[in-house]
Amino acid sequence: MDKFIKLTSTAIPLSIENVDTDQIIPARFLKATDREGFGENLFRDWRFHKDGSINTDFALNNHNYSGSILVAGDNFGCGSSREHAAWAIHDYGIKVVVSSFFADIFKGNSLNNGLLPVQVSPEYLQELFSEIKKDASAQIEVDLEKQKITIISSGSSSDFEINDYKKMCLMNGYDDIDFLISNQSEIEAFEKARV
Repeated sequence: MDKFIKLTSTAIPLSIENVDTDQIIPARFLKATDREGFGENLFRDWRFHKDGSINTDFALNNHNYSGSILVAGDNFGCGSSREHAAWAIHDYGIKVVVSSFFADIFKGNSLNNGLLPVQVSPEYLQELFSEIKKDASAQIEVDLEKQKITIISSGSSSDFEINDYKKMCLMNGYDDIDFLISNQSEIEAFEKARV
């Protein structure tokens, strides 16, 4: 995984609540086990009409919005526990999802796959939506080390919580196996001391 310390980016507003994992990546696209390529079908049934034409009304197809941050409505990632949802978002190029609430399994899958879920208050979420809709080029800074998200233009910020272990893994670009490998000498010393 790539290291994540700090990100400054524009954001895509998706002000829909209760977005479930089947909306994020429909089940018919879950045939592969490799993480690559899922981004092309992210929000497939919302990004495209049934005839395959692009739905220009959908936020990800709106050329005014771009960036590596998705600002989403409350209860994002609910539904089934498919890890592919985090894969699809990350593969599309999004590094951070901001919401006022995340489903626990989605949150865990995101952290395990280099996607940072930032949970903020409902009031701060609305502030983010308002700023992005007022100015699509508004810059948002996400500082993982300080656990702070900031709207650059106004300076308005909010702290967010993250598990210490997952924070360390993201900042070092580790998945769970990488973390174990990084501690190989300590593990070997512990094993030798037990013999």
